Amino acid sequence: MGQNIVLTGMVLNAMPIGEYDKRITVLTKERGKITAFARGARRPTSQLLAAANPFSFGEFEFFEGRSTYNLAKAAISNYFRELSEDPIKACYGFYFLEIADFYAQENNDGTGMLKLLYQTLRALGNQAFDPRLVRRIYELRVLLEEGEYPGLFACQKCGKKEDLKWFSVKRHGMLCGLCGREEHALPVKESTLYTLQYILSSDIGKLYNFRVSEDVLEQLEQVTDRFFTVQSSHDFQSLEILKTIAG
Repeated sequence: MGQNIVLTGMVLNAMPIGEYDKRITVLTKERGKITAFARGARRPTSQLLAAANPFSFGEFEFFEGRSTYNLAKAAISNYFRELSEDPIKACYGFYFLEIADFYAQENNDGTGMLKLLYQTLRALGNQAFDPRLVRRIYELRVLLEEGEYPGLFACQKCGKKEDLKWFSVKRHGMLCGLCGREEHALPVKESTLYTLQYILSSDIGKLYNFRVSEDVLEQLEQVTDRFFTVQSSHDFQSLEILKTIAG
């Protein structure tokens, strides 16, 4: 028999179904990614009208049937409305949701991914943070959650821990000055390497408390662009929109 369960999560996407319903994907702390039906959520008088939208974060009560979830009610604590006021940041936000949707798994512990996504959207909505930096931090930490992160603390060819000056996508990480000359690798400044190491080694709660120079950010973008593209092997539709709007 079915039962009602309460899960903490965030709506990743919502699709209209029929005349009044929605099908939503929710990243939950307790069960990873789940798909549920929100009956009547498109009616103007529905109690689920606001809850069944992307970015909605809070507690969701579902009726769990044999093969489907149905959203019964929700207590939303954050809608991230500040993102809707800035078209560019909204595009970043939808890109972050799409990444979470791509990587999150069903019936898994979604605590790490949900916490990362929540903190990232909070940073994105903060005027003090450059959304370009927020994006690169998020992409790298998603890879860390998935165990696909680059090796940044030793040369990935000879094992040397000093003189790390090159980043190789082929070798999945840093190379020393000597080994890097033999590879098609990107030169990396010491300050950029420190930033990369900090991103991968810090607690999620401390990820968004620093800024970098334009030079470091540009190198960070080059490294992450190449590595994340290869590791994900996926064309994110929202990223194409983001590139068109943000340049």
